[in-house]
Amino acid sequence: MQDQRRVVIDYVYPKINDGNFYIKRVVNEIVSVDAHVLVDGHDVIAASVLYKHESDKNWKEVRMHHVVNDEWNASFTVTKQGYYTYKVQGWVDYALNWQHGIERKIDDNQHVKSELLEGIQFVKDIIDKNPGNDTAYLEHLQHIFANEHDYDEAVKEATSKKLHNIFVKYPQKILANTSKDYQIYVDRLKARFSTWYEFFPRSASEFEGPHGTFKDCERLLPRVAKMGFDTLYFPPIHPIGEVNRKGKNNTPTAQQGDVGSTWGVGSHLGGHKAIHPQLGTLDDFKALIQKAKALGIEIAMDYALQAAPDHTWVKEHPQWFKWRPDGTVQYAENPPKKYQDILPIYWETEDYKNLWEECLSILLYWIDCGINVFRVDNPHTKPYYFWNWIITQVKAKHPDVLFLAEAFTKPKVMQQLGKQGYTQSYTYFTWRNNKHELIEYVEELTKTDQREYMRPNFWPNTPDINPLHLQGANESKYIQRYVLAATLSSNIGIYGPVFEYMIDEAIPGKEEYLNSEKFQICHYDWTKENKLTTLISKINQIRHEHEALQQTNNIKFCHIENNNLLAFYKWNDSKTNELLIIISLDPYYAQQGSVQVPLNDLNVNQGHQLQMHDLVTGSVYNWYNEWNFVELHPTLPFHIFKIKK
Repeated sequence: MQDQRRVVIDYVYPKINDGNFYIKRVVNEIVSVDAHVLVDGHDVIAASVLYKHESDKNWKEVRMHHVVNDEWNASFTVTKQGYYTYKVQGWVDYALNWQHGIERKIDDNQHVKSELLEGIQFVKDIIDKNPGNDTAYLEHLQHIFANEHDYDEAVKEATSKKLHNIFVKYPQKILANTSKDYQIYVDRLKARFSTWYEFFPRSASEFEGPHGTFKDCERLLPRVAKMGFDTLYFPPIHPIGEVNRKGKNNTPTAQQGDVGSTWGVGSHLGGHKAIHPQLGTLDDFKALIQKAKALGIEIAMDYALQAAPDHTWVKEHPQWFKWRPDGTVQYAENPPKKYQDILPIYWETEDYKNLWEECLSILLYWIDCGINVFRVDNPHTKPYYFWNWIITQVKAKHPDVLFLAEAFTKPKVMQQLGKQGYTQSYTYFTWRNNKHELIEYVEELTKTDQREYMRPNFWPNTPDINPLHLQGANESKYIQRYVLAATLSSNIGIYGPVFEYMIDEAIPGKEEYLNSEKFQICHYDWTKENKLTTLISKINQIRHEHEALQQTNNIKFCHIENNNLLAFYKWNDSKTNELLIIISLDPYYAQQGSVQVPLNDLNVNQGHQLQMHDLVTGSVYNWYNEWNFVELHPTLPFHIFKIKK
């Protein structure tokens, strides 16, 4: 027979796949829990959220409040990294039920002597179980509830707020029912707020011709810091395969001097734990990591689980590859792309345990060198459960480590990677261009369950993707795309200096860069500054100064009668930082419109003065109405307003 219970707990939220996966938060972020809690009849019920960190012995409790129609809510703050567990508990609160009943009878002018005598037991139970500061008061209640001569005082105290609060403080959870346990994984703040910059170290030389080095990268660190980036991501820095090496522009045959694709990992010089000798030594790399940290920058490494044909794994662990009858391995493909220089790993090998352990050892090796951020190449081509295992293993020892999933693939595949433990995810933002699709996509990310487990990272471009709308685009379009990424999402990144220098020449008919840096060394004038570098620096500064832009989910799109103007309101959890962002999507012509300010969300009335501080230009506008006129020009196609009430 099932344990006797009366209170039903249903529809607990947030939860992912009924609790099969954890939700995600960062330190000092709020978890707001909703649940349906109900009971048969008309008894007074109460509910709580119980929660604890994995290191805690005892549960903490926060009482839920009834919202409407048997829907209850409570919130708590997670203050430490690691796993939290939470659950909802509900019970019939007989003490409050007694107080509610006696109040109704007194209001009906009924004599409640018998009910007062019943109340003595509720008071006595609290004294017995929770002796403390309220004991003297409760003992006094026992006396007056039993004494007819103290009836008037007894009635007053029986219905008092003081007694109500004591009943709430010391609940008697008779026949309490508890939901199943749910989990939260709490990361450091950088999981939610990061600003990435990508460049190829081999292209970092000050002079045209020579292969770049880590010393050259050190020279560029102040530039990266000045532009406001806190994460510097390098494509693979390992030795590059010589067998089937790709030539310039992805040609299948390399010519003399061609350097190959950095993602063709491994040669006779070493594999995933080795460094390309032309970049420098391991000590050079460690020195770069430390000098970057001194400037507030973390180096992010590429974790590409694949092998060039001459990777040491091929001879030492042939069982990790699937061999065909003719003694060859089918090279990697992602139609229409072909990777003749890469052998895919055979994840169904019988030796998978040793394979998994070796993959884990790679991460641990670089973590020991000082790396805490990894961008993972093509994670959707490896087993989901492998990622769950390896991320869990790493996090158990190194909770500061973050993983970015590079998976531009089917929606449910990207979502599954997020559920399995990835900290951040590349997204479809790269291709979302018009007002409708931008709103629809951001609403999907922030107003569905995805907000609980998939942290988006918006990239306007990558070495793999030269989107059509940037090919031949003018300066205004590049500004627009960066502002969209930087204000819609708290995690963003660009591939530079290609982006800020507006290098956009493409292979005709494809979203690929001509003379792609993936297959050759490029030379840049790293000292050059332009309007884009200036605005990127300013926008990144604004992001670091305003908490509303350090999260993604608190967003509300505002009505504006112009499909070329996008407006949205963003705020931090405490609503101490509120912004209104308006962006023109037209890179060629001025656009006008009236934006509807969300007065209810701002908790102000029509006619109340709102000071709108433009954080880029410094201009201040006083708005008094719900609808306000705006005009944006291609020269500066956006406003980031700080709202002062």
